[in-house]
Amino acid sequence: MGEPVAEKSAVAEEPAAAHESAVAEKPAAAERSADAAEPIVEEPEVSGSEGVEEPVAEKAKAGEASTDEPEIVEESVVDEPTVAETAAETEAATAAETRTSDEPESSSVPETSAEEPAADPEGEAQPAPEADPEGEAQPEPEAEAKPTADPKPSATPEPAAADGAQPPQGPPAGDDESRTGGAGGHDTAEGEAEAEAAPKPSTTPKPALTLTQLKTRAPGLATAYRTAATTLKTHNLTGTRAKVYLVLDRSASMRPYYKDGSAQALAEQTLALAAHLDPEATVPVVFFSTELDGTGEITLTDHENKIDDLHASLGRMGRTSYHAAVEAVLARHDKETPGTPALVVFQTDGAPDAKTPATQSLTDAAKTHPTVFFSFVAFGDPENKAFDYLRKLKTPNTSHFLAGETPRELTDKQLYDGVLANWRP
Repeated sequence: MGEPVAEKSAVAEEPAAAHESAVAEKPAAAERSADAAEPIVEEPEVSGSEGVEEPVAEKAKAGEASTDEPEIVEESVVDEPTVAETAAETEAATAAETRTSDEPESSSVPETSAEEPAADPEGEAQPAPEADPEGEAQPEPEAEAKPTADPKPSATPEPAAADGAQPPQGPPAGDDESRTGGAGGHDTAEGEAEAEAAPKPSTTPKPALTLTQLKTRAPGLATAYRTAATTLKTHNLTGTRAKVYLVLDRSASMRPYYKDGSAQALAEQTLALAAHLDPEATVPVVFFSTELDGTGEITLTDHENKIDDLHASLGRMGRTSYHAAVEAVLARHDKETPGTPALVVFQTDGAPDAKTPATQSLTDAAKTHPTVFFSFVAFGDPENKAFDYLRKLKTPNTSHFLAGETPRELTDKQLYDGVLANWRP
């Protein structure tokens, strides 16, 4: 028994030397592999006895070099030629160390047997289930499963696995999260940008009533409604909200304009315009002459011939008193929400009989009702001296448009351009 131990120690030293020579010089590994052939012949004799293997297992557990284990010597002997071949490769040394940690008894790695003492006892006990009769063969299934993975660890040099720990793997999950998080963060940023850029309610100005709504109640006003839309857009008034009033002169000189339908036509054009400005699309009408003759209103469903009917019910016609009409409009507008803009289409065929009260009433209105605008529409000869009053009127809340002697022949566009030219609520 003494000789095998000596021979085994020599064998154990030879693989270790072969491992070192493999790293340092290739020819040295070849020479030592030849010297290792001598103990190879004697080892088979000793390997036949199982009793000799028991001290080998004990020494492996103690962390010393395995000198009495015949099976380990046989594996090292059989595999030493492989060491010589692997020594020719520059990465064999590091690969052998990796095998030592993961697969101590791999038949293809002779260096593993020499380095088994350095590895953990548990790692050595796993490859030697047959040599340990006392029950160390429990890790036997693991020893069988590990050789299948020999080529993979041998290809990955990881010296940190010499202690028996698992070889360090790739970057931690944090790296993946950084990549995934980068994309996810980008998506989140885009989601937030989309949330911030979510479509807001349309701010495009819209008329108080749509054309469809108007047609359902007053199809005859559709043409004037379309023209009013164009004119409002031209003057940047689309979407404006305001109360619309109509003032009609009932002086004696106005009789022909009622007869030919000019007054009624003006009322309908004013109503079509109101459909853009007033959601109620209701136009209060004020008749004046010497005094306030009467009031009424026209709506989308009640406007046809309405002016003629109201005019006929008011009795005799009188003179022209602007201030009476101005005061009546302001009194009516006071019923609206304070600050509500108002557009007053003020029709007349001449200058006021009492200019001072007329001017005073308009001047006062500019102060007390700054949101109320009076747009005068003059029926009659534009060269008439009577209209000089309107031409010279300089209050900030008034404008005038000379409609001519045949106002009913005016196009809707001409009328709307004249009425809206200076109104900026």
